[in-house]
Amino acid sequence: MLDKTGIAKRIAKELKDGYFVNLGIGIPTLVANYIPTGIEVEFQSENGVLGMGPFPFEGDEDADIINAGKQTITTLKGASFFDSVTSFAMIRGQHVDLTILGAMEVSENGDIANWKIPGKMVKGMGGAMDLVASAENIIVAMMHTNKRGESKLLKNCSLPLTGVGCVKKIVTNLAVLEVTNKGFKLLERAPGVSVEDIQKATEGTLLIEGDIPEMILN
Repeated sequence: MLDKTGIAKRIAKELKDGYFVNLGIGIPTLVANYIPTGIEVEFQSENGVLGMGPFPFEGDEDADIINAGKQTITTLKGASFFDSVTSFAMIRGQHVDLTILGAMEVSENGDIANWKIPGKMVKGMGGAMDLVASAENIIVAMMHTNKRGESKLLKNCSLPLTGVGCVKKIVTNLAVLEVTNKGFKLLERAPGVSVEDIQKATEGTLLIEGDIPEMILN
């Protein structure tokens, strides 16, 4: 199985030269550390940053330069800072090519739940609802199961929805899956993970066509 770093490395392979990319809180923020060589991408954060770089080394942090998750970040040459109004105008105006989000649940038709667990305190819905309503390409980074071993890839989400029918692809610690109109299509499996392991961990409809290759992370 992959750890969070492995998930981020695999998602980084989805980046294309010239992309403007929004990174959600959690695992997605790690993607900035693994940009493939030979391409340039611009990472956007909804708190008003364009041109985020990798996380700073210990001792080099600047407490005034943070991402939407309040983590200290670095910026690349030419980076810019602006207010949230401008940031969300970029998002709502569909100027972001790829959105990478974490999730608590994803349904087989591409619904996503990632902002609230009933009965638990929450700071707010953040920018996720704007992102999923505006983005045409959404990849989810998540663990395949919760701490109780229950699937997070479901027939129908049980938690309050963030967006409906919007997720295109999912990268978990077990697999890469594409959301289709017939269910989760298995594209790749994590190193050392069998198709049977993925089947057992997936509650929603899992489509398996031919031999499923193992992920290449390097």
